[in-house]
Amino acid sequence: MNCSLLHGHTDDDHVYSLSEYEAAQPRWCPGCGDHGILSSMQRLLVAEQLQPENTVFVSGIGCSSRFPHYMKTYGFHGIHGRALPVATGIRLSRPELTIFVVMGDGDCTSIGAAHWLHATRYNLDMTALMLDNNIYGLTKNQTSPTTPQGVKSNTQPRGSYLPPLNPIQATLGITNASFVAQTAEWAPAHMYATLRAAHRHRGFAFVRILQRCPVYTPQIFQLAVRQPDLMELLVHDDGVVVPELDKMYTRQLRHDPRDIDAARRLAEPTDTIRLGVFFRDESRPRYNDLRRVAPQTKEQKIRLLNEELDRYAV
Repeated sequence: MNCSLLHGHTDDDHVYSLSEYEAAQPRWCPGCGDHGILSSMQRLLVAEQLQPENTVFVSGIGCSSRFPHYMKTYGFHGIHGRALPVATGIRLSRPELTIFVVMGDGDCTSIGAAHWLHATRYNLDMTALMLDNNIYGLTKNQTSPTTPQGVKSNTQPRGSYLPPLNPIQATLGITNASFVAQTAEWAPAHMYATLRAAHRHRGFAFVRILQRCPVYTPQIFQLAVRQPDLMELLVHDDGVVVPELDKMYTRQLRHDPRDIDAARRLAEPTDTIRLGVFFRDESRPRYNDLRRVAPQTKEQKIRLLNEELDRYAV
């Protein structure tokens, strides 16, 4: 990291290029949907001209959780299922930062399920991405909460016993949810537009990104990729509108994202994959507005940090 980042120096006239957000070479498998999601996110940072020293990516454990390593911003690669409480602490102590949280389906909806529920209820200003490939990929093919019923894995070799958890339906049922959307990595224009809408939302923006795992679940979304008529776009001026997709995705439904009852009906499982903003309401109370942490000087922060570290001195 260069000295300008360490000292928080910025040049008001500087225009950030893509290379200034690119870090290490991604180590995901060839064909993994994570590559496209990373590209869309880096493109978003360029478009929004987010200062690297004021942007942070927080992740848990999983293939997708290597995200902070590939962004030339600040990052916190946490432990399994705990990305959201870490991000909560960052938001409350550093209100000036832009925060993105990246989780996998197991990371978010299994071990991290309680944090997911309460982060939605707290409605803190941050963008939370759940990269959903319907399987535990990093630990080599175990059933996750979103694995379709009947799909075989190392933990359930006869096929997943239960119907999959529906993250969109579940999030819409949580008190104080304020932004709930779904997109897919094989529709990059839609994914980028969704990420941009989520980033600009004031509150907790939850985005489920459907993605393919070429190693363990290549078949799950393949039919939808080949047959666009199996997908339906939710369009609205207060949601996501991508005109360049009109010819490919002809099934479109005008849905007002302020209507939570309609959003819940549309989130019910069907053979149709719906992409778009299901719900959006910026009037919902935000915990970071209700519980402000008093600003501290650099000296105070260092003193408090040293006091905390001294507690664990041996």
